[in-house]
Amino acid sequence: MTPHPPIQRHYLPFAAAYLPMAAAVSGLFSIAACHILMPLALLALLALGRPLRFPPIALPLSLFFALTLVSLALSDQPLSGFPQIKKFYVFLMLCIVYTGLQSLTQARHLLLALSAAGLLSALWSLVQFYLKWTRALASHQNFYDAYIADRITGFMSHWMTFAGHMMTVFLILLAFVYFARHRRIWLPYIIAALAILSLALILGFTRSIWPATAAGAIFLTWHWNRWAILALPILLATAFFTAPQPVRVRIESIYRPGAGDSNLHREVLRRTGWRMIQAHPWFGVGPQQVKQHFLEFVPADVPKPIPTNWYYDHLHNTYIHYAAERGLPALCALLWMLARILYDFARALRTLSPGRDDRRFILLAALAVTIGILTGGLLEVNLGDSEVLGLFLAVIACGYVAVQEPAHAG
Repeated sequence: MTPHPPIQRHYLPFAAAYLPMAAAVSGLFSIAACHILMPLALLALLALGRPLRFPPIALPLSLFFALTLVSLALSDQPLSGFPQIKKFYVFLMLCIVYTGLQSLTQARHLLLALSAAGLLSALWSLVQFYLKWTRALASHQNFYDAYIADRITGFMSHWMTFAGHMMTVFLILLAFVYFARHRRIWLPYIIAALAILSLALILGFTRSIWPATAAGAIFLTWHWNRWAILALPILLATAFFTAPQPVRVRIESIYRPGAGDSNLHREVLRRTGWRMIQAHPWFGVGPQQVKQHFLEFVPADVPKPIPTNWYYDHLHNTYIHYAAERGLPALCALLWMLARILYDFARALRTLSPGRDDRRFILLAALAVTIGILTGGLLEVNLGDSEVLGLFLAVIACGYVAVQEPAHAG
């Protein structure tokens, strides 16, 4: 009787290859599933004896962690800031995906799997939108007023998280159309998927994600065909004038806000954040302490009392928030990490010959997503959202596979 082969020979390589990918993809469905799969992926990699790899951003990231700990130790309520320390766990995604992916082909498969998961979330969000629309009609409510505080979320619990996911997978798929090798027979389906993702982005009414997605899309289009950029103003104007009335109202609210819009709210948050930075430039007010100190730093000319519906757990701006919460050195460490990512990907891109290939697709997708995250950070603390951060780190890990594994092009 033939003995069964050792478990390591068959199951561990499979687990080490697919558990990191499963952890990344599951983040678009469930943060709990993602956080369970991450340590399982790590154990599989260690059991296989594969050396753990980390992209060359360890120094700025470690500095950001260290400065966060110092800020925590110096804050008024160190224990209340512990949730931000637990968020360090999300960065395990970077290690397991970068270690688990052994070729550009696997990185390509992961990005497409992320896109497929995002498409499912987008489809579900359209069902949610239909249900909310019909419910508002049945109850004779003004749809805009009813919807603005209860928007579509896809598989996520909040529309901001959903919007961050939609932006990321939209840019991945757009990069795939522009730069990856693919059969023309699939092109109509991919374009249909992009249309569904675009619709979900628009109907999400998340204004901060629109310029972020546009920035990434313009970057990709510029690298694909610079003349095509000229068509964008026409497309945007057509989209605006043909959009349903609630969508036009939401777009107009960017420069002509209504009573329920958050423009004034965000302006006050920015001004309050600047006052916090001026008072605590080195280590901030402490992790999770922005809300606790908010009323202390609100400018004197802001009418009191503060509206009860204002959310100020964070400052709706990644750069102001981290500087106010953890200090300017911590913000500089974070920006150093993001700048290093852009530099590494752009440098690798310059070494490529023209043409469609997986390496170009992956690098440009990762660059576009990073640009989108940086742009969105002007209007939201997107890297403070674990689901958005986890997806971003998975994409970055794929980008570093393309940077450091050029021999595995196939």
